Amino acid sequence: MLRILNPRRRGLGCPPRARQSPWRFGRDATATGMPSSVKALGQARPSGASMAPPAGCCSPAAVQRRLPILAWLPDYSVQWLKMDFIAGLSVGLTVIPQALAYAEVAGLPPQYGLYSAFMGCFVYFFLGTSRDVTLGPTAIMSLLVSFYTFHEPAYAVLLAFLSGCIQLAMGFLRLGFLLDFISCPVIKGFTSAATITIGFGQIKNLLGLQDIPRQFFLQVYQTFRKVGETRVGDAVLGLVCMVLLLVLKLMRDHVPPVHPEMPPGVRLSHGLVWTATTARNALVVSFAALVAYSFEVTGYQPFVLTGQTAEGLPPVRTPPFSVTTANGTVSFTEMVQDMGAGLAVVPLMGLLESIAVAKSFASQNNYRVDANQELLAIGLTNVLGSLVSSYPVTGSFGRTAVNAQSGVCTPAGGLVTGALVLLSLDYLTSPFYYIPKSALAAVTIMAVAPLFDASIFRTLWRVKRLDLLPLCVTFLLCFWEVQYGILAGTLVSVLILLHSVARPKMQVSEGPVLVLQPASGLHFPAVEALREAILSRALEASPPRCAVLECTHVCSIDYTVVLGLEELLGDFHRQGVTLAFVGLQVPVLRVLLSADLKGVQYFSTLEEAEKHLSQEPGIQPYNISEDSVPEHKVALLKA
Repeated sequence: MLRILNPRRRGLGCPPRARQSPWRFGRDATATGMPSSVKALGQARPSGASMAPPAGCCSPAAVQRRLPILAWLPDYSVQWLKMDFIAGLSVGLTVIPQALAYAEVAGLPPQYGLYSAFMGCFVYFFLGTSRDVTLGPTAIMSLLVSFYTFHEPAYAVLLAFLSGCIQLAMGFLRLGFLLDFISCPVIKGFTSAATITIGFGQIKNLLGLQDIPRQFFLQVYQTFRKVGETRVGDAVLGLVCMVLLLVLKLMRDHVPPVHPEMPPGVRLSHGLVWTATTARNALVVSFAALVAYSFEVTGYQPFVLTGQTAEGLPPVRTPPFSVTTANGTVSFTEMVQDMGAGLAVVPLMGLLESIAVAKSFASQNNYRVDANQELLAIGLTNVLGSLVSSYPVTGSFGRTAVNAQSGVCTPAGGLVTGALVLLSLDYLTSPFYYIPKSALAAVTIMAVAPLFDASIFRTLWRVKRLDLLPLCVTFLLCFWEVQYGILAGTLVSVLILLHSVARPKMQVSEGPVLVLQPASGLHFPAVEALREAILSRALEASPPRCAVLECTHVCSIDYTVVLGLEELLGDFHRQGVTLAFVGLQVPVLRVLLSADLKGVQYFSTLEEAEKHLSQEPGIQPYNISEDSVPEHKVALLKA
């Protein structure tokens, strides 16, 4: 008999994958002159990783894994600097108006949006594993902050600190897999509900309405009730800004690529159009501020303005672990109790959004990211950001898209973005006074509109209708309370998953010998379903007949399954028939050997089992004892 040796002993495992460059640019490499010999960052691990001992915590590979900057900085070039500068400038012109708008979504003074927009740029420069991702305030994270911080800056800053601590702990403990339990339908349901909540929440600013509550259902009621109080100036300016943003976006999407053979004048005009459409948020907000200032000079102001923005850079100080209000001092414990479920929802959704963005662009641009390293990067960003009065941040899909489309080469582009935000805080806060709130509302609405995925309902109806259940549960409950929507949707998804584990599909072949093949693994919730299926078809038949359990797809069993099999073997023995096993894998054999079950017979193939149970001579079963296990199984069992 052929002895199949353990591949780990003979080095017969798959060869390691080729080393991949962290900044593997594909077709963009030629255009930007980037070398393809950059050292690997977040590279694919060899499939035979178990053959070599793990690297020490202080080895060069481990240090490079924790500080990804060491992988690409030695190869940095002037060409990369040029591309990173352009991309960082483009993202900076995008993030400044968005940060002001998202602070309004979070219910905080406008400067807190800018306070939250620069720390991630600097931290990700050292720790990030994606060249495209930009960390900063986002619409969805701002919405969550507004739910859990009661529009109090002290709560928002403390939430950033605690969220960062939780994210750092998850990164060090490698708990990123917990995010895998939040299914795509749950994410889509939450994102779609958040898009509607954020968008509708900006209608009051778009129309210049006052005293509109933030709770969604009351907000809808009061908005329609007060629609007659619409300020014409705000409404007209807001709609004009939305139209301008839409036109500029369409121009950006349809700008033809530049070719070297184009005349210099055409290339110059192309560059001007590209710059204008990429910085469309800054252009539109500047236009609106100029219009508002023009009216201010005349002594008539038809718009609701952003108003006074705190000047200068934020002070560096520890997060507020208590806050003084008109009713007294709120202690740290009381603040934590007040934020409640936000301490779980905010860090988890921040990680989920950031890692989803990183993986999406890594897939598009042919490089890999390290999910646990991303946890450390975003966690440290939030911890350090809380020292400069930031509220929780995460990866921004819109600004990451701008970064990628601008040809960014490394995370060094974030340095330019961060510097631009700091310059705006130091020198441009006075002009921010004249920015109309309707213009910022237009920026927010146009930024979140693409997040609503209407096609997901049709797609799930076509692919798997059961997935519509967690989607709809999450979508509807998120309008009530975000944490309830996410929790309920995740619970429904897990119940669907557990149902497939507890009631695995079985292929049944009827004949003189009954053959049952579980289509997936066997775990303790499935024991009763398996027992019922075998008893009803084999022992309750007249006369009782033998059965074969085909275990090719069963890679592991637990003690409850062993007890269930023991009971089944006893039932078959009392009826004078046999239950045989086929295709037992090594982990299952190990468990059965350890359990020392009596009367277990198994065969190498289904044909052998059927011949033996049909009383054909010449075929003998293997009994469950190590002496009777086939030679190749013994080799694997002892490995």
